[in-house]
Amino acid sequence: MAKRRQHSGCARTARTAALAAALAASCGGVGAEGVAVTCTNPFSGASWQIAIDYDLKTVDSNPALIDEAEISWRDANDGWRYTLDRKSGALTVVLASSTGGNFLHDQCRLPN
Repeated sequence: MAKRRQHSGCARTARTAALAAALAASCGGVGAEGVAVTCTNPFSGASWQIAIDYDLKTVDSNPALIDEAEISWRDANDGWRYTLDRKSGALTVVLASSTGGNFLHDQCRLPN
């Protein structure tokens, strides 16, 4: 039978701390410069959250253009383009298609 190596308590604690840090980083939690924003469809009342990371310049992990007036990004999953007005919270969604596409208008509550 193979012998099990015994590790010191310090080594085990260090491994646990490193694993916890890696897990926290990989979970995409909203950090000090990130914010969770709730958006609502004014017609249906359906709401959802988007995660804006100002440091990484991403929205829901998608690359974004962020300036003082607006935040815009393209969702890699559905190909839709989003523009969020930072002052009013108006969110415009552009759904491109071969028949001309559509525009959706939603409202987001940005923190002050």
